[in-house]
Amino acid sequence: MPRPSRNLDQALLAAGRELFPVRGCAGLSVREVADKAGVNLGMFHYHFKSREAFLRAVMQESYETMFTSLSLEVARPADTAMRLRHAMRAISRFARDNRHFIARLMADALSGEACAREFLRDNLPRHLDVMRNVVAQGQKEGVFVPVPLPQAMGVCAGAMAMPILVGGAMIDSGMLDPATARMIEATLLSDAALDQRIELAVKAIHQPPAAARARAKRTAKPRGKP
Repeated sequence: MPRPSRNLDQALLAAGRELFPVRGCAGLSVREVADKAGVNLGMFHYHFKSREAFLRAVMQESYETMFTSLSLEVARPADTAMRLRHAMRAISRFARDNRHFIARLMADALSGEACAREFLRDNLPRHLDVMRNVVAQGQKEGVFVPVPLPQAMGVCAGAMAMPILVGGAMIDSGMLDPATARMIEATLLSDAALDQRIELAVKAIHQPPAAARARAKRTAKPRGKP
């Protein structure tokens, strides 16, 4: 018996991505997903077996798209500071474009939903490790200030995720007048705003050349006498 077209599972995943920010892990209904995708329930179970497996697939597919972009950006030929900019740009644009999805995922994890907690446990370290390796390399080169890695990472993460999620929540709350909402969107969520914060973060952990030379001189081993 030939396998049904993959277009059906992609239609189901697309419906899941659209519904998840509204329904969350607990509220996402298999029947609602199938109805929205125009796919019968038998095909849902054929492709995903269970609701839990489907939820994981929805989360994982979105994440892998970002992680592939991040890996390609970091691999581009550039100095370490520019590689960090590339990494932050890939992550921040993904966070901005998927902020409703991410906000719901975080809320579900904090409320104890196993599917969200397990997904974050398995995937959150992956992109953080990429950034941590770039920052550590910059510190080794004397490009970035030699502060503890969590401190440097906190500066970078603070420039990316928090303004997007908090600013987005303010916009979506409906409590702001339209002019203020547009202003916040332009100043926090636009490509130019993301790039501006990335530049500020990189400068915050960047070590001036003179300081880098002085540090290298202090840590250099004295040359032995012949």
